[in-house]
Amino acid sequence: MAKLGKNAQNEQEGKETVEFFKDLDREALNTERFLEKYSKPLSIVFGALVLGVLGFFAYKQFVVVPQNAEAVKSFLAAQKNLTEGKDKEALGGKSAANPGFLGTYNEFSSTDIGKLSAYNAGLLKFKEGKFQEAFDLLDKFSSDNKTLMAMKFGAMADAKSGLNKNDEALSLLDKAATASDDPYTIYYFTRKAGILALGLKKNADAKKYFATIDEKYQDYDNGMSDSYIEMTKYY
Repeated sequence: MAKLGKNAQNEQEGKETVEFFKDLDREALNTERFLEKYSKPLSIVFGALVLGVLGFFAYKQFVVVPQNAEAVKSFLAAQKNLTEGKDKEALGGKSAANPGFLGTYNEFSSTDIGKLSAYNAGLLKFKEGKFQEAFDLLDKFSSDNKTLMAMKFGAMADAKSGLNKNDEALSLLDKAATASDDPYTIYYFTRKAGILALGLKKNADAKKYFATIDEKYQDYDNGMSDSYIEMTKYY
């Protein structure tokens, strides 16, 4: 095939350039029409996104931070009463002047301190013998701390035992024993589960719990697990 002459080549390149810019003009026109047609909904969406981001930071700055400060103040006042043996004042919940753990939870339930207040209030309700109220409050507590979660399940198990729902209590003790990575916490709740299972005449379950202690946690048990395993054969 013969090569194009220089003039013909330049002419060809010029046509291609013109077509290229025509395509750009068409794209720009389509974009302009699109923006013109949808400018109102697009501005609404963009505005909503901006407001959402600003709203999030405003919430963190002007709601969450002050709430946390107030929650801590309220919690510490309740804790002071608890350490002084003033259980009723520590529990609180009867006046705005003394919110106590109960009032702190009710007012600041979305904060970590509020949830910890529910845990403490649950323990105090348990001490009063109000086991269902104790269970419900303890159930409100959550934490990333595995040992605290194990303690929560253990306390909930005690509340269920107080309600004579020992099968449910055993299930919760099982959760307590597996919730934490701390060896002593695992041992403690495994032992409690074993003793409860023995009391319920669930000897196979009891043997399983005490065998786990015998295998992994002898340092904490002083050989007692052997005696409990023997009891599962005859009790």
